Amino acid sequence: MPTCCWARRPKLAGVNKLLGTAGLALAAGATRRYWAMREDLAAVAPELRSPVLPYVSVDYTPRTLPFIRPLYRIKTPVGRGVRVTTKHISTVRTLVTTPDVFLRPGPGILSLHAGGTIVGSPQLESTTHGRLARDLRAVVVSPDYRMSPEHPFPASLDDCMTALYWMRANADELGIDPDRIAVTGASAGGGLAAAVAQRSLDEGIALRAQGLVYPMLDDRTVLRDDFDGRGRFVWTPGSNRFAWTSYLGHAPGTAEPPPYAVPARRPDLSGLPPAWVGVGELDLFYDEDVEYAERLRTAGVECELVTVPGMYHAADGFAPKAPMVERFQRSLTDFLRRHLVG
Repeated sequence: MPTCCWARRPKLAGVNKLLGTAGLALAAGATRRYWAMREDLAAVAPELRSPVLPYVSVDYTPRTLPFIRPLYRIKTPVGRGVRVTTKHISTVRTLVTTPDVFLRPGPGILSLHAGGTIVGSPQLESTTHGRLARDLRAVVVSPDYRMSPEHPFPASLDDCMTALYWMRANADELGIDPDRIAVTGASAGGGLAAAVAQRSLDEGIALRAQGLVYPMLDDRTVLRDDFDGRGRFVWTPGSNRFAWTSYLGHAPGTAEPPPYAVPARRPDLSGLPPAWVGVGELDLFYDEDVEYAERLRTAGVECELVTVPGMYHAADGFAPKAPMVERFQRSLTDFLRRHLVG
């Protein structure tokens, strides 16, 4: 065998040794992370526990954002009995999920995706859109709104409102009743849904309902340093601070935000559409969500509050078949059905 081939072997051996060492280091780090969080895992409801939880609970930062974003562009299956079309509203790509069979005009749902306003996509939530379209015989519209920090407030909210106005203007084509539209969203999408409800009220648009799934409502949460064990999984205080800073364009919890930027800061909540607010008791947003629901009720707004013991943020994405998750989702669907279908 030529001498040059023999000469490569020590180098390859060194590379293999380096890779092996790196692998052992990663495994050791993963083990340490798991054991460091085992007490926190014990607080999670057994049916919601997942082996990946310790490893997805990392802070979103300017350095990690480029690596995380592609994961949020994955398309989930929409399921049978519906069809998905892509529309371009101005410059915003928008997915429209329509049931194969429904009575026209039917209800419409503006569904706003999660992701802290810094990541996310409508196609990642196609499974949710398909379920809502089938169960409610509704047309679901989900815009791929602009995200922070490249496009801070009000870009994302403007895109969501543009989609709402488009739904109303094209109601005949979509097969929806413009007077039977609800807005829904999870996490940052829930915060945007609350902002859409507020702005719609002020602009004279009567929405039938708002479904706020563990919504991101209050930038002042970042000022706290004691979360009573909440925010340990998936969405952390560090991620929350980065997301609000990116969205507002300045340090959160300080300057008075402009209208609609922080839904929980609106002084008067009267006149808003009926609301469903759902959140897990281990969620970082638990306190702000419960407080918002109570303020809605005090303002005379019909509000159904659902809290789930042992549930962390976005648990439905990690344990979608868990009975408590299915009950959580069914509660929202039943609420929307009452207000959209009757």
